[in-house]
Amino acid sequence: MLFLSESWVVDNINNALNTWNSKLTEIFQLITESPETFRNGAIWKVILNINGALQAIGLSLLVLFFLVGVIKTCGSFDEIKRPEQAVKLFIRFALAKTLVTYGLNIMLSIFEIVQGIVSKMITTAGLTNSMKAVLPSAIETAINNTSFLKSVPLWAVTLIGVLVITVLSFVMVLTVYGRFFRLYLYTAIAPIPLSTFAGEPTQNIGRSFLKSYSAVCLEGVIIVLSCIIFSLFASSPPTIDGNVSAVTQVWKYLGEVIFNMLILVGAIKTSDRVVREMMGL
Repeated sequence: MLFLSESWVVDNINNALNTWNSKLTEIFQLITESPETFRNGAIWKVILNINGALQAIGLSLLVLFFLVGVIKTCGSFDEIKRPEQAVKLFIRFALAKTLVTYGLNIMLSIFEIVQGIVSKMITTAGLTNSMKAVLPSAIETAINNTSFLKSVPLWAVTLIGVLVITVLSFVMVLTVYGRFFRLYLYTAIAPIPLSTFAGEPTQNIGRSFLKSYSAVCLEGVIIVLSCIIFSLFASSPPTIDGNVSAVTQVWKYLGEVIFNMLILVGAIKTSDRVVREMMGL
């Protein structure tokens, strides 16, 4: 009989599951982390500098979009001199300037609201280490009792399963990192699209920007909910018939685990589309 530490098959399956579990934990940490503290805030400082530099450009564009809006919405100069029209234009300009100046604070407020939702979901779900994907002890015993000749097809099944699990692990975490970096991109260029609120013909650009940013933030909610559902599945491994061969047991177990992983990765990769469909964005 081979011991667990000497079993190539068991070790490789456990290593693949550990990789998956570590990436899942990394996702939870990344989703709940603020861009201000990510990588000690070094990236955030650069983003803030870019945002500040573009704010001056945004204020210049603010005047341009405002003038374009006045020309297109007002038929003549006499119409501009009407008190109600003048007040309307003044309010629009003031609000647009406020958005450009304090747009960063508004975006951070949206992000913090979503982070509160995410934290509440994780706390309510009560995730624990017992919900991680682990190889059932019955399968380990069956593998360790397999003879050398019968273990050859077992190696092939294990290689395929381990490769798929490892690839899915990195695809999943890369998708979440992509969402995190998009938050940086939106924050950096915010003053430019927000300046379009100054003109009525261009205000849809600013609205689309805020909607898109909100959708990126809300992706975190869908990702966490998907991970929670998967963790609950992982805490209840498939029922394995101990009377069948070890190859069949491993094939059935890896097949069901990989199927659940594919659903999770698919849900994470399509989280942006799910958010837009839910919110009508």
